[in-house]
Amino acid sequence: MLSIAIRTLRTRWVTFAGSFVALALGVSLITVMGLALASSTDAPERRPERFAQAPVMVRGQDTLRVPTAAGIRTEKLAQPRPVPAKTVAALRRLGRVTEDRSFAVRAEGAPHDLVGHPWSTAAYAPYELTAGRAPKASDEVVATGDWTSVGSRLRTGGGLVRVVGMAKVEGAGTSEAADHAFKNALFYTDARAARLAPLSTQLVVDADAAAVRRVVGTGAEVLTGVGRRLADADPDRDREALTALNALFGTAGGVTGFVSVFVVASTFAFAVAQRRREFGLLRTAGATAGQIRRTVCAEALLVGTLASATGCALGAYAAPHLASWVVDGGLAPSWFTIGAPTWPYHAAFWTGLLVSLCGATAASWRAGRTAPTEALREASVDSETLTRGRLWSGTALLATAAATPALALLTDPGDLLHRKTYVSRPMLLITAVALLSPALVRPLVRLIARLPGAVGMLVRENAAAGVRRTAAVAAPVLVTVALTGSLLGAAATLNGARTTETRHRTAADFVLTSPAGFDNATLRHLRTIPGTEVSPTASSAVYVLEDGVALIKSEARAADPRALARTVRLPLTAGRVTALDDDSIIVNEEWQTHTVGRRVTVWLDDGTRKSLRIAAVMPVGTGDNGAYVTPANAPRAPVDQVEVKLRKGADAPRVAAALKATTDRTDAEVLTRRQWIRSTAPSGIWAPGDRTTRLGFLLVLGIALLYTGISLVNTLVMATSDRLPELSSLRLTGATRAQVLRLITAESLTVVAVGALLGLLVAVLNLLGLWTALALQSVWTPLRLPWPALGTATAACALLAVVAALPPAAAALRRSALEATL
Repeated sequence: MLSIAIRTLRTRWVTFAGSFVALALGVSLITVMGLALASSTDAPERRPERFAQAPVMVRGQDTLRVPTAAGIRTEKLAQPRPVPAKTVAALRRLGRVTEDRSFAVRAEGAPHDLVGHPWSTAAYAPYELTAGRAPKASDEVVATGDWTSVGSRLRTGGGLVRVVGMAKVEGAGTSEAADHAFKNALFYTDARAARLAPLSTQLVVDADAAAVRRVVGTGAEVLTGVGRRLADADPDRDREALTALNALFGTAGGVTGFVSVFVVASTFAFAVAQRRREFGLLRTAGATAGQIRRTVCAEALLVGTLASATGCALGAYAAPHLASWVVDGGLAPSWFTIGAPTWPYHAAFWTGLLVSLCGATAASWRAGRTAPTEALREASVDSETLTRGRLWSGTALLATAAATPALALLTDPGDLLHRKTYVSRPMLLITAVALLSPALVRPLVRLIARLPGAVGMLVRENAAAGVRRTAAVAAPVLVTVALTGSLLGAAATLNGARTTETRHRTAADFVLTSPAGFDNATLRHLRTIPGTEVSPTASSAVYVLEDGVALIKSEARAADPRALARTVRLPLTAGRVTALDDDSIIVNEEWQTHTVGRRVTVWLDDGTRKSLRIAAVMPVGTGDNGAYVTPANAPRAPVDQVEVKLRKGADAPRVAAALKATTDRTDAEVLTRRQWIRSTAPSGIWAPGDRTTRLGFLLVLGIALLYTGISLVNTLVMATSDRLPELSSLRLTGATRAQVLRLITAESLTVVAVGALLGLLVAVLNLLGLWTALALQSVWTPLRLPWPALGTATAACALLAVVAALPPAAAALRRSALEATL
């Protein structure tokens, strides 16, 4: 059987070329993913940055620790506690104490991530002056980066300042200098920084570490050595970036494996259908059904071995380039490189071999059932295209694809809104529809192919008669269109739902935002503007222990309930906004305890434990409905948002001018209701800042389109090469060469249309589940299909199909013309 398989591969290399390329690409992507995952687990420990030269760092408690029956559960506090005043006084007796104050700065023409620091902390990076001098007056600053220069005047939220010096990190290379921890900063005098940021949660102590620990005790955290990196901004950014990177490659790898099996199984099934006369001759010559099956499996083994080895080599070559791409794109830390692990090669090679064997298994069983009488078969009409095994498998997958979201809708509708869910669930339905597609091909073809005349009749009859060929060509189109519609449609629908939530919730006419927070003087001035209702809110968080073991963090906002009720329409399912007081909380239905009047034990944003009564309950929505507390339960949370509603008869332009005049010397941004909705809840496919999701989806869809091209080219080349007698008959009946080529083009476009319709059907069914889940979460939004993307994907498939079908057809026509002259 092995020698027969080798000869078959040699003579029918066109048949197996598509499977070889698909498997090789799949294995290469799995290799790249494995190498990336292995390299990310061996990540080097980030060194201290801003405080690399600091002797000892002392930080206030920034982690909530709750003992449970399953151990201590921890969460980062939204508002870290400052070092106690008594501790600071005791530390000053040990040595010099430098308080660090970091605060967001908004300035005209400045980067959006500009951060302010006191100048005394610059020595610990260390920074060095490259031009000018250190700041001495309250309106003087030293800047880093290349966005400004000495002598420039900047209008910031804290007033007008003058740049008197430029600094950079001493001895930093290009990659370090580009790091956001150093790139864009303004250094103020210590006194000015203390006024702009009165609260300091960490400080530098020039003293012996052991003595510092004795003084601090358990009231704060002492950092030395590598541990000083925890005092840098966002010390967990490497871990978060690698987590996103792993999710990106994990999704791409899952789609790669799915489409690889899909393409290989489809290719082998079509190849077996084309070779039924060949297998019939072997059965006539005495070959058993088992020998036929072993022949097909041997062919798959040979193709899988060669393709897997090639894919490993391609993956080793591509992995470093991909690592550079994700680093340049900001998806991975600057240090991220591909290491030299060996297990990804083993995993990819054996996975590819297993995929090839799995793809050929079903085809081998069909080949084994070939009867000797098939050797006499000449008819081109397919029969028994939907076998009993294919019908049962497709029906079972279809039932599973319908039952899983139905169960989720009954038990946990919010699960369908998670990215990992709406990325993976479409694959079940795609496979089910593809298996059942032979039963749908004939009616769809007769519905679509309504061209007049002989060409239209031939297109309809050829596509309907060659069901296996039509289904094999339509399958990859189905995958591409279904994934495009399901993934991009889910993202667009969810963003549309968020837009709907924001529009319904916002009753204010103006929304003011400030990343650094509004000071008390500005808030007092805002309240004096005539004709307005003003509601300041602060970003906070609360923590709750569910089931006695799970510590859950919930985003929260602190607001005055009466002002909140006038400017915000909270979507409540029970209770009243005005019932909120210092002894209560507003929660959503995702909380384990969400009954009005019940008390729930929570930890506030600074770790304070408190028992609060539930005043009102909100639906879960898209997941952005957080909790609400009063300012008394978030005393140190800075007010970062102010909603302003016009009273009856108020002059909107005059109020807008007054708001801008009041906030002119701050970093606040004044937005109208329409501008606020557009900036916070975009209605397009991609939300601002969601770059990882965008690149991940584009990578997945790129893989699907690549496999579609491979499968289309391979299947159409195989099919056209076997249609030489049919094309010759058309020529003998008087059809011109151009007419035959137009017929081939029309058939290809018809089959692509069949696949596109099936893919659109799958996408709509998937999105209907998502839409129903949103409705159950009390969010009513229209279903959004990405028509431009769907049109682009379909057009690309149509172009590939025509390009793949015409050259072999033209070659076949030339051969038949030559044979006719001999």
